[in-house]
Formats: sequence, C-alpha cells, structure tokens
Amino acid sequence: MCDAHHRDDKANGIAAASHDRRRFLRTAAAVSFGTALAAAAARTGFAAKKKGPLPENIIAPDAALERLMAGNNRYASGQSRPLNFTNERALLVGGQNPYACILSCSDSRVSPEFCFDEQRGDLFVARVAGNYLTTDFVATLEYAVAVLHAPLIMVLGHQGCGAVDAAIKAVQNNEQFPGHIQSLASALAPAVRAAKNMPGELFSNTVKVNVIRTAEKLRKQPPILSRLASEGKILVAGGVYNLETGKVDLVT
Repeated sequence: MCDAHHRDDKANGIAAASHDRRRFLRTAAAVSFGTALAAAAARTGFAAKKKGPLPENIIAPDAALERLMAGNNRYASGQSRPLNFTNERALLVGGQNPYACILSCSDSRVSPEFCFDEQRGDLFVARVAGNYLTTDFVATLEYAVAVLHAPLIMVLGHQGCGAVDAAIKAVQNNEQFPGHIQSLASALAPAVRAAKNMPGELFSNTVKVNVIRTAEKLRKQPPILSRLASEGKILVAGGVYNLETGKVDLVT
C-alpha cells in the first residue's frame, strides 16, 4: 500500500516537473519573442542591414527596378532563364533578402515570379484580388522593406481583372455581389469613379488608376514607408501586366 502511494507520489512529481518544464519553455519562448519584438519596435523597424544569402539582391532602388523590368523583357520575349531550385534551396534555408516586393492581383494568369523571370528568394510577394491596399498588406510591405531591406515595391495590376470588372458593375449598375465579394468592389470603387472622368476605355483606365492610387498611398504611408520613400531608400513603382503580350508597362 505504501509502495503504491510512493509510486503515485513519484509519478505525480514527475508529471508536475514535466508540466513546470513545459511552462518554463513556453514562458522563455514568449519572453524571447517579446524582447525581439520590443527591440524591433524601438528601432521602428530599421534594423541594421545584414549580409543576406543572395548578395546580388543588395542593390539600390533604381537598380532594383531596372533589374525587375529586364526580367520582364526576357519573359515577354520568350527568353526566360531555366528555373532550378536546387542551387538556391540550401542558401535560403537560413533566411531571405529579396530585392523587390510585389503587391499584385491574385489572378492565376499573373505570376510575378514568372512575369519578372526571377528565382525563389528574389521577390517578396503579397497578393489580393484587385491589388488594393489594406492594413494587413501595409504591414506585410513594411516588413519587407524595414526588416528584409527590399529596396523596391511594385504595385502590379493587369488587364482583364475580375475585381475591377466587379467594381465597375457596382458603380455603374449598383450591382450587388454575394458574401465578402462586395468588399472588393467597394475597395476599387474610388478608382472607377476617378477613371470615369478620363478619356478612353473605362476598364483599362480603372486598372491604371487603381495602380497609381495604391502606389501613391504607399509612398505616403506612415511611419515606415513614407520615411524610407522620402529618404530615397525605397522606390515605389506601379505597372500593368498585359495578358496577351506578357509585358509590364510602368504607369508610375
């Protein structure tokens, strides 16, 4: 009987110790994360640059845009380089240092890595139908430029965008869409209204205006993006992808 109690007490002691150890590890991890987050906040996201796994990606903003557009020229002319992840896999395990971040539409016909002819690790991509801006996407792009030190942001719209089509129907015909799809139309409605006053075709003008407006918002977005843009440390550009030719035309 005493042996049974002794075994139970021992088992309970082991369980308690194991529980305490797990709690300690969780607490330590939380403290470590909190400390890192606080340090990042104290620096306002402007950490010292570290040598990344891809040294060729540490370039000036203008050079980044030139490289991005050169990749699109290769893609559009059918001269894309062969993609082979074998060489990059080991390099990218420990980190990343993309040279450009892309805010693009989710359309399956528009893949930034393909249309800019880049390898994995080169582009930091955020995608949403209609390539419009929300707080989550601002935070994503802030991380890309302040922590990963990407010198370029490209807002990428495209011809035949379904979100733009929905926005035009909502503005012109007061059409309503099911579920949360209506939020896409509402977000792009200001671009439609602005494009209605422009000469030319409404659809293509709306795509262009939406890209320009989004790029302007990013340049003025405090506290990180506006500061880096004003200091010339990042460049915010905007382009429209042509589904037929594969070309990206810069609009801002």
